[in-house]
Amino acid sequence: MTIARVDRRAPRSPARPREAGTAAPADGSALRRRRRRNRLTALAFLAPLALYLAAFYVYPLYRNLDLSLRDYTVRSFVAGDAPFSGLDNFRTVLDDPTFGPAMRHTMIFTFVSIAFQYAAGLALAVFFNRHFRLAATLRALFLIPWLLPLIVSASTWSWMLNSESGVLNCALHTVGVSPVDWLNSPHWALTSVIIANIWIGIPFNLVILYSGLQNIPGELYEAASLDGASAWQQFRRITFPLLRPVSAITLLLGLVYTLKVFDLIWIMTKGGPSDASSTLATWSYQLGFGSLLPKFGPGAAVGNILILIALVFGLLYIRVQRRQEA
Repeated sequence: MTIARVDRRAPRSPARPREAGTAAPADGSALRRRRRRNRLTALAFLAPLALYLAAFYVYPLYRNLDLSLRDYTVRSFVAGDAPFSGLDNFRTVLDDPTFGPAMRHTMIFTFVSIAFQYAAGLALAVFFNRHFRLAATLRALFLIPWLLPLIVSASTWSWMLNSESGVLNCALHTVGVSPVDWLNSPHWALTSVIIANIWIGIPFNLVILYSGLQNIPGELYEAASLDGASAWQQFRRITFPLLRPVSAITLLLGLVYTLKVFDLIWIMTKGGPSDASSTLATWSYQLGFGSLLPKFGPGAAVGNILILIALVFGLLYIRVQRRQEA
């Protein structure tokens, strides 16, 4: 005899639908609070950077623009009541006979320095990319010019290029070549500072380009070798095209840095002799601080011209990059 077991548990009542307006607002408000908290956290992390940019970039740029648009003297600079002069300072700078040579020297100094720095840095990067013994040690030694304080490098080159006791003239005398007045001759002063600047900038190009070479797959070179490609063909077909984005940013950074080089030229030649090595950077300093009656407005105007030139090249770089990515 089988006794049927009766389930005495009460049947479950169907789940009641959640009434509108009970739990949803609580979840929505919690989500909004979480988003607000995340937003405040992000702003807290960005605040130090924003304050730094405002204090050391935005405000100096604003002050420099204000200086270039007003007729500042020493008294009005202290009192802060200089009259507004519009673009008069820019007209004064453009009409000055020093502007043409200073602009020409700036372009020569910048583009010659960048060309030789990039060429030497690229050659050294390809050389060290072979991973031979002592490559890391030699590569570290090449960083010394970049790590030295600029005043030390400039002073060292001033001593080496001294017309009477310089090492370079001693070497020229040894091989029977007459000494050259490197720093005091109008024909050689600009060349002297260019040589020193090239020496200082090569390590920067070496580091950036070498890091770019590390991202090129080695399988491409192996396949090219199997196809019978020479070393020059591998460089022209593989290395240089794939290194183009890194090369672009290297040249842009080098351009911005070289445009504003002041201390190297000032320590070695002070822009002389007879403004033979004067650039926009040294001329701006001479106008603003190089005399007992400083011309703050024209000096700031020259500085703004330098900023505008750097901005133009930066925009050109962005446009080229967008075309390459499209």
